[in-house]
Amino acid sequence: MTYDASAHPENLSPDTLVVAAGRPAREHDAPVNSPIVLSSTYVGTGTVVDGDRAYGRYSNPTWDPLEEALSALEGATLPGLIFSSGLAAVSAALSLIPAGGVLVMPIHSYQGALVMAQELEAKGMFTLRTVDIANNDEVIAALTGSGEKAADMLWLESPTNPMLEVADIHVLARSAQAVGAIVVTDNTFSTPLVQKPLELGSDIVLHSVTKYLSGHSDVIMGALVTSNPELRATLLHHRSIHGAIAGPFEAWLALRGLRTLALRVERSQASALTLATRLETHDGVSRVLFPGLPGDPGHVRATAQMTGYGSVLCIEIAGGEDAAEAVVEALRLWTPATSLGGVESLIERRRRHANEPVSVPANLLRLSVGIENVEDLWADLEQALATVGTAE
Repeated sequence: MTYDASAHPENLSPDTLVVAAGRPAREHDAPVNSPIVLSSTYVGTGTVVDGDRAYGRYSNPTWDPLEEALSALEGATLPGLIFSSGLAAVSAALSLIPAGGVLVMPIHSYQGALVMAQELEAKGMFTLRTVDIANNDEVIAALTGSGEKAADMLWLESPTNPMLEVADIHVLARSAQAVGAIVVTDNTFSTPLVQKPLELGSDIVLHSVTKYLSGHSDVIMGALVTSNPELRATLLHHRSIHGAIAGPFEAWLALRGLRTLALRVERSQASALTLATRLETHDGVSRVLFPGLPGDPGHVRATAQMTGYGSVLCIEIAGGEDAAEAVVEALRLWTPATSLGGVESLIERRRRHANEPVSVPANLLRLSVGIENVEDLWADLEQALATVGTAE
């Protein structure tokens, strides 16, 4: 049984593709959903050639429909590649930087990616230049090297984690490619339903499938998507040799979760905007970070390159770090936990992590808005904020 890519024309909306892409070919008595295939090896003799499954580290029929669906959603011409985790996908992408090369990365990035880049720099693998990704001039200067070596890779994350800065993807991608740099965009926060980095000029799109794509906080997985055959071949080789493969059951779960992505994103985005608007005028909150607010620094740019504003927002508690911790402790419906993008609403004080950049305020709380009733979420926030009062 194989995936019939021609069965889903390009004019289907993304809301439909999340349901339709990756279905088995329509044959009599065929299953509607792709089955889980549990096998470490496949029948074959002689030399392994392109297209042969050969061994479970190279391929699995359960991966195929998910990889095809991710490709369709991102508008790629080649199947995506799933990995054992988001960080495994990060590692594969960073492996594209040549020895002694230069990586330009946002100072506010997914913590795991930033720490990995810092550790690789410490080992002499490449030079890391961190930038304010919302400042085009600063990023372009880092790309060109200003008299030093030009960059080999531009790492974009938009909106950033956790400060929600918005990168000018099209302009920065064009500037990066002008100096020969590969452009990787982490699209985890936005999802392909909200933002299409490949269409904006990126070479590779990265996802932590753990988050919105699978959507139920029960899968660890990453993915890379590209339309460049050479880059894909190199990334596939890295996955095969380093063994960073996803289990078939996890792939099946992730695809099942993907089917409801459009509904989940629609609900959580609407709730996030409602909450951000209310929190903006709350006495217990000194600042709200959310590109959906007209006064947010990234609002105009996000409106131009996104179809929505995502479901993550951040607030700074007026009473400081201790008050922020108290708010988290007082919540009853919101779950204090790391990660994001699940059906449940999560909240976290990011500076509790030792590796979080010091530029992230100690009183900042990151909220991942789930699909619960927005009034219930608001009531819980209100009662928690009331327990700490307002700043004097």
